[in-house]
Amino acid sequence: MNYFLRSCLPVLTILLMTVTGVYAQQKSRLANEYYNSGEYEKAAQLYESLYRENPANKTYFNFYIQCLIDLRDYENASKAVQAEIRKSPSDVSLLVTNGNLLERQGQTDRANAEYRKAISSLGPDPTSISGLANNFANLAKYDLAIETYLKGEQMSNVPHLFDYNLADLYRRQGDTKNMIKYYLQAAEKEPSSINIQTSLQRYLTEEDYPELQKQLYQKIQEKTDIPHYGELLQWTFTQKKEYSKALRQAKALDRQFEENGSRVYTLGEVAYRDKDYDTAIEAFQYVSTTYGPNTSYYLESRRGLVRSRKAKITETFDYSKEDLKALKQEYKAYLNELGRNTQTAQLMQEFAEFEALYVNELDTAIMILEEARTFGGQQPDFVASLKLDLGDYYLMNGDRWEASLLFSQVDKDFKEGQMGEYARYRNAKLSYFAGDFKWAQEQFKILKGATSKLISNDAIDMSVFILDNLGMDTTEVTLQMFAAAELLTFQNKYQEALQKLDSIKILFPEHSLEDDVLYEKAQIYKKLRMTDEMIKMYNQIIEKFAEEIRADNAMFELAEIYETKLNQPEKAKDLYQKLFTDYSGSTFAIEARKRFRKLRGDEM
Repeated sequence: MNYFLRSCLPVLTILLMTVTGVYAQQKSRLANEYYNSGEYEKAAQLYESLYRENPANKTYFNFYIQCLIDLRDYENASKAVQAEIRKSPSDVSLLVTNGNLLERQGQTDRANAEYRKAISSLGPDPTSISGLANNFANLAKYDLAIETYLKGEQMSNVPHLFDYNLADLYRRQGDTKNMIKYYLQAAEKEPSSINIQTSLQRYLTEEDYPELQKQLYQKIQEKTDIPHYGELLQWTFTQKKEYSKALRQAKALDRQFEENGSRVYTLGEVAYRDKDYDTAIEAFQYVSTTYGPNTSYYLESRRGLVRSRKAKITETFDYSKEDLKALKQEYKAYLNELGRNTQTAQLMQEFAEFEALYVNELDTAIMILEEARTFGGQQPDFVASLKLDLGDYYLMNGDRWEASLLFSQVDKDFKEGQMGEYARYRNAKLSYFAGDFKWAQEQFKILKGATSKLISNDAIDMSVFILDNLGMDTTEVTLQMFAAAELLTFQNKYQEALQKLDSIKILFPEHSLEDDVLYEKAQIYKKLRMTDEMIKMYNQIIEKFAEEIRADNAMFELAEIYETKLNQPEKAKDLYQKLFTDYSGSTFAIEARKRFRKLRGDEM
């Protein structure tokens, strides 16, 4: 029996400790609830009990004293603190507790004497230093907390031991200059600059960046062997979207530390996404010329270079035949150098898009994609995207059946997911072009629930459009003419499309499709880069058809033109404001509000 009891004793001890711990947690939660609800007397009783049961836990003692202070029971609070000081004379944090108690009673001089005594009694132990500083910080005595850390660092003889703590305290004081100073000092012992970036991004305002950059320039000169300061300077330029300055810094770091071009390539990608194509081109050019074809980023930088040049030319709608010819030669040079294979298939897809949409060489585009999809080892999603593009180009070239076959193949292979939705949307649009409106409308209705927001929104628009115009007097004939005009636009047959749209106006004046005709003509003028005519169409929609479904589209697209193409921010701002106030239910309302605030100069 004795043996049995001895063998069970460890288990019983653990069980007892577990039960005790759970009980203490429940008791602590109850005490906190009492304190937070202002029932200090009940809270004080529980905290005192918890501290007697757990004398090593100073948190319970501090809460107990705070309860007594809130109750203004200074006599018992003083007795408890003095007893604790006699019991633990080396615990300098108790001097802060006593000083706070004296200060609450109006004895400021005695309180300050206790605070000074606590700091002067400080030893080199980092835990004690942090504990004392935290006690001061909890009382919002940030100067004393800073003094504690500075003295503690001297005594411990460990440089930069409390940099993060000091940075945080200066932040609480609103001393941005010193906050930056200590965050930058902390960067020296970090394996990367990411943590510092995160902290600075959280706490700095736009007005603080000049001070940060000033200190960084000084650090770069003083600490030439630490890359973090150069990285942080590059980061500040990127935050302010000054990508050309960021690139200059990235290239300097790449050369100084003999890197492989990765940081320059990454910055090029950021600049490209933010439509700073000149900087993106310079970044990709640097990587592709500085590092040879056998290096990690050569292939992607060459592709990024062509992609950026294409975007610069095509997205501005301000290009000549010579620009297109030069870009075509660049695509060819890239593919001649690196070959046509799995690695270059993505660029082949982009080249085909360029040939189809900008050069109108549909046969060439089809030939490029037919070759690209024969390469082995490609991801199914990518092959599906090739088929979807190829189907578009066949349709543009007049081969409806081949287009439908390709769309149906993707639909069959991707019953779930966005690729299948893209294919089903294209097949529904194809039926719409062919005048099979009822079947198309049913498909668009199903696609309203698509996982892709883009497909869902487009499907809703098409479903509503067909439903509104189908079955009205003579409307089906008009809708057939309009769908045929849209197909001509899709096929880059712009003049024929315009003639078809004009014939609708002549044959069916004052028809309900008039706003749609104007909108389609605006899209054609946009592709033809006839900006004045495009603006004229949008304004007619806004003025004459404010209640129709094309009004918010026209308003948003016109505002975007004024903002991004014509550099007329005031006109853009007025349109964005009208859109989110008068058309609050529009899918463009949220984006319009964001752009309005940005143009107004709000901090985003």
